[in-house]
Amino acid sequence: MLRSRIFSKTLKLLDRKPFMTFQRYSSTCKKLLFEEFGDPLKVLKLKEETLPSIKEDEVFVRFLIAPVNPADINLIQGVYPIKSQLPAVGGIEGVGEIIEAGSKVPNLKPGDYVVPDADNFGAWRTCGVFKYNLLYKVPNNVNPIQIGAILSNPSTAYRMLKDFVLLKSGDVVIQNGANSACGQNVIQLCRINNFISINIIRDRPDIEQLKSYLFTLGADYVLTEEELRKTEIFKLKEIPKPKLALNCVGGRNATEISRLLADNGIMVTYGGMSREPVTIPTSAFIFKNISFRGYWMTKWTSNNRQSPERRKMIEELASYMSSGKLKAPEHKLIPLENYSEAIMKTSSVQGYTGYKYLFDLTK
Repeated sequence: MLRSRIFSKTLKLLDRKPFMTFQRYSSTCKKLLFEEFGDPLKVLKLKEETLPSIKEDEVFVRFLIAPVNPADINLIQGVYPIKSQLPAVGGIEGVGEIIEAGSKVPNLKPGDYVVPDADNFGAWRTCGVFKYNLLYKVPNNVNPIQIGAILSNPSTAYRMLKDFVLLKSGDVVIQNGANSACGQNVIQLCRINNFISINIIRDRPDIEQLKSYLFTLGADYVLTEEELRKTEIFKLKEIPKPKLALNCVGGRNATEISRLLADNGIMVTYGGMSREPVTIPTSAFIFKNISFRGYWMTKWTSNNRQSPERRKMIEELASYMSSGKLKAPEHKLIPLENYSEAIMKTSSVQGYTGYKYLFDLTK
């Protein structure tokens, strides 16, 4: 059995330094399980199980990386629109390597990288046995830290920049929550496509350091919420007014960016980190004909699982990643045993963590 043989493999960080090595594949799996909905710190439990041998239509997957996202927290709390069937393993996304494939698995072989392709998959585990059609093959020449999140934040940024406004070179996009994982992808994709990005962030002690970091990603303008209210870049006609606004914060922040949209502009809401409602002035509808839309990547995926457009998107994003044009957000790798830290920081409404938590599942 391939899973029981000695196997040494070192994966590389983005700076080419080794960051994890595993010496032996085992059929004993560690996983973060919840048997009821509620406070993740109370309901999550680290469990071990022995996995069965694979069937002819199944694969054995050794997981490498799994991010911790706000949606994961909502899922465990029971407030996510799609409910898990209990008991369930946490983790909507991640990346693993195929170690064994059954005799009737048509498109996967040992060494392939795969990501979950099913709702509420449960990627917070070290390994698992799955039906092959629950997984999506992705390029294995891209660092796991990047490719493990390709179906969420990079794809969300990609679709929002393509599906609502026909943007051309030199057009302006404004977004709040610009330091979020999705926001960082928006910045880089705007740079790749020669769109001008205006990026709004909340004030904090390390504000200048954060601004500098976002500029290195390709941001054209980075403003705090207070600076946004005072800016004269549009009054002085330094740049055109935005055609597209991306909102993941809500509340007053969303209202402020909607006021800056050009006539017939569109604001797309895909999150609500402030937990405050989006309030829109009546004048935006009457005098500027502004449109307000929502976006949920899960819904798009469910309607496009086998579409050529989805494959094109993944191949394009992977090529940006492998070439260094699209970088993963700042991150912190931790083992499953340290899940409490990741849960607490990711649950914070302040959003000041400064990096994204990733489970290193090879430990």
